[in-house]
Formats: sequence, structure tokens, C-alpha cells
Amino acid sequence: MKPNSSRSPALRPVVVVASDLIEWHGHATHAALDGYVRAVGKVSKALALVLPAAGDAIDADSLIEAIDGIVLTGSPSNVHPSRYGAGEPHPDMQIDLARDATILSLLPRLIDAGIPVLAVCRGFQELNVLYGGTLEPAVHAQPGRLDHREGDHDRPVQRWYDDRHELHIVEGGLLAQLAGGTRAVVNSLHHQGIERLGEGLRVEATAPDGLIESFSIMSAPQFALAVQWHPEMRIDDSPLARALFTAFGDACRLRRQERLGIPEAT
Repeated sequence: MKPNSSRSPALRPVVVVASDLIEWHGHATHAALDGYVRAVGKVSKALALVLPAAGDAIDADSLIEAIDGIVLTGSPSNVHPSRYGAGEPHPDMQIDLARDATILSLLPRLIDAGIPVLAVCRGFQELNVLYGGTLEPAVHAQPGRLDHREGDHDRPVQRWYDDRHELHIVEGGLLAQLAGGTRAVVNSLHHQGIERLGEGLRVEATAPDGLIESFSIMSAPQFALAVQWHPEMRIDDSPLARALFTAFGDACRLRRQERLGIPEAT
């Protein structure tokens, strides 16, 4: 008799990577940047699958039964301001209504089901909005704030992800455990930022100007961490980036064991 390989503890956990709905050669296309797929595969040691921004095509119950983690990706688009009571977007703001509808409707079910979550940039902002928080659409225009935007677009894209500012990490939090301390340096590629933190969220780190850079979900028993910077593009040279994706992968493996009823190794 063949062993039931589907329940083998050696198989990788399944992680879905949130996508955007974009136009490509005149066709509606679900797209996710390679950095997230690579980080999930190389560092988290998980099987990365792209989650379409098509809520009508996704059955939440089936998804919960099939996955072990979700990465909420960054994006050039922003959460539509109406999602947090701020009216219509600025004409220059890129929006993705399909992604808003998909992620904001699925997330409560996934979190309640114990699915590990790693949220990056737009994903960080989505999670804050989900918990009733608000966003500042132009952080750089606010008195006393740093310019958190990516800077000169004529530079090679990889240079956009160079370290830009210090990170002040809250002592005793999840991020402090992963970072091994209360100081780090991170990149910065965002126009928006948190204006008001959502209910039930715990600050994990701030920028030197006080802007929230990371938070966790207080009530979540599973790994549920959000960061405003982009660790997925620094897995080759940043210990903190590797620590984030490693811890996320470990949580996904534990979720897989629980989902499939695999006994813990003794």
C-alpha cells in the first residue's frame, strides 16, 4: 500500500499570495509581484499560489480547508477611501476595487479560522482598515512627517528598496522577538500611512517621525503581523526580512499539521 503522501509532514504548507486586478494587453489579469512568491518559496519554505482578486470566484470555506497562510502584498494601488469613511479618492490615486472587495471580505473568515497572515504595505493598510482604522493619503504632506515615498524612479528598481530610515521596535512585542532587539533599518515606498490605528491592533514598531510601521492583531492566536516596509525585496541581505518570512513559514507549517491532523514529531 502506498503511503498517504498528502499527509506527509515533509510536504510544504500552501500559502496564497494576494494579487491585483490589472490590465495586460487589453485583458483583465490577476497579478502578483515575483518578490513575494520568491520570499515565500525560498525563505518560508512554502508553496506559493496566487489568489485572484475575484471574490465571486472564491469560496471561503473551500479556501480555508486548502491553505495554511496568506500574504497580503504591497501594490501601486491604494484602498479606496470610502472603505474608511474618507469619500472619493484623489484623481492621481490608483485604486483596485476588485482587490478591496476580495481581501476585505475574505480576511475576517481567514483570521477567525486561524490562518497565519503576513501583511506588507498595501496589505498593512488593508488590515488596519478592516479593524476600523483610517489612512492618511499623503504622509509626506503632513507637518513633522518624513517623506516615505520611494524617491527617484530613474534609479534601478532594486535601489528603490534600499534602507531609508530607522525602525523603533516596541520592546517585548512579536517584532522585537524576530528582530532580536528594538532597533532596525528598513526601506520605505509608501505615500499613504496609518492615520488612526484600528481597534484590537497592537503597535509593534514606529518610524522616527512616529508613523506606525508595524502592528499585530492582539486577539489572534496565530501569526498575524503587518509591516509597512517591503521585506520581500531584501531576503538576500536583511536578517530581519529573513526572520519575518521564516517565522511566517513556521506558523504555516504548524497550521498545516493541525489542518491535516499530522502528529507533532517527538
